[in-house]
Amino acid sequence: MTIAAAIFGGCQTYNEGDLAQFDQEIQTFIASKADDFTKSESGLHYKIIDEGTGEDYIRMTDEVTFAYKGTFLSGEVFQIITAEDAITFQVRELIAGWQEALMMLKENGKIHVIIPPHLGYGNKQTGLIPPNSILYYELQILRVI
Repeated sequence: MTIAAAIFGGCQTYNEGDLAQFDQEIQTFIASKADDFTKSESGLHYKIIDEGTGEDYIRMTDEVTFAYKGTFLSGEVFQIITAEDAITFQVRELIAGWQEALMMLKENGKIHVIIPPHLGYGNKQTGLIPPNSILYYELQILRVI
């Protein structure tokens, strides 16, 4: 799987029933971990570990270098990008869930996010990520340009 396939995504329209089902799966996952996440209006669930340093929050026009671990709610890891192998993208090139999460952070920030399909890859198959997948990321921002 290429890095681009792992990052870029598409939009998919889901009905209210689909969104409710995804949210229930996420709520069950969060409860099983006894963890505390905040849910945004869009449906992104997030937990800011460290807001980061500096005065400015990340913007859509910024380029960011980051490392992450991506898993499914089952705990199966689909990709790890270490700090030594960090990748760089413009925020606007990323899936909607990442865009929203990144703009809550500054350089050196850390966040855990649970991204439902409508904010991720939708019904597209992207390498190791099946259609309609709910994704869990542990994300660390290393640099903002």
